[in-house]
Amino acid sequence: MQVAFRPVSGWLVDAIEPQAGHRVLELAAGPGDTGFLAAELIQPGGTLISSDVVEEMLEQARARAAELGIANVEFRTIDAEWIDLPTAELDGVLARWAYMLLADPATALGETRRVLRPGGRVALAAWAGPEENPWTSAPTPELVAMGAIDEPDLDAPNMFALRDPQRIRELLEDAGFTDIAIEQIPVVLRYPSLDDWWDTQLDISTSLARAVGALTPAQRDDLRDAVDARLAQYVAADGSVALPGLTHVAAASA
Repeated sequence: MQVAFRPVSGWLVDAIEPQAGHRVLELAAGPGDTGFLAAELIQPGGTLISSDVVEEMLEQARARAAELGIANVEFRTIDAEWIDLPTAELDGVLARWAYMLLADPATALGETRRVLRPGGRVALAAWAGPEENPWTSAPTPELVAMGAIDEPDLDAPNMFALRDPQRIRELLEDAGFTDIAIEQIPVVLRYPSLDDWWDTQLDISTSLARAVGALTPAQRDDLRDAVDARLAQYVAADGSVALPGLTHVAAASA
């Protein structure tokens, strides 16, 4: 997945215009790969702050940084809705698929602007709608049809909450950002088979795993048959799978 998402990370890093000596924060960094791309570009003298609200993710990021030999990085537990850093402290903020998951993205973007120096840059990614992202959305309508889950509220905090690029623009403008640019980047996620894709989805989505776990064996078989049929158009003759996705990327100046 990191390979598939590398173009997104590259766009975000380029958008904050990293320079030697810059101080850059990555919010909801997860394993840290996006921020680590910036870390080498802000040397000498620059510092990356790799942050997450989950300590286990920070442990993964620490291990990844050690593996890659990245030394100019600090690791902190930071809530994006209350960034525990001084005002005008940073030159750049990266947030790959973070704000869409927050209960109050407006407050988080306000905090982001507060900690950026004048002229500092924010770059974010947010997924387009479920129709453009069958790699992750395919099971949902089938689960709804089975009565296994309720129809999801796409406006609640979830991966599709900022699917409308106009909503992203409004949030950035309301937070006081200027020079706003929004683009779309297609991604392709490749798997040896639909079984490999399914196993990955169950690993990365606790809600899917919970819903599937509540089904009977017969219902699980019916679900897989329906999902496989929905995704059949993306399966090659050798059984390998190439599933499309689409994400918005946006950048702006403080």
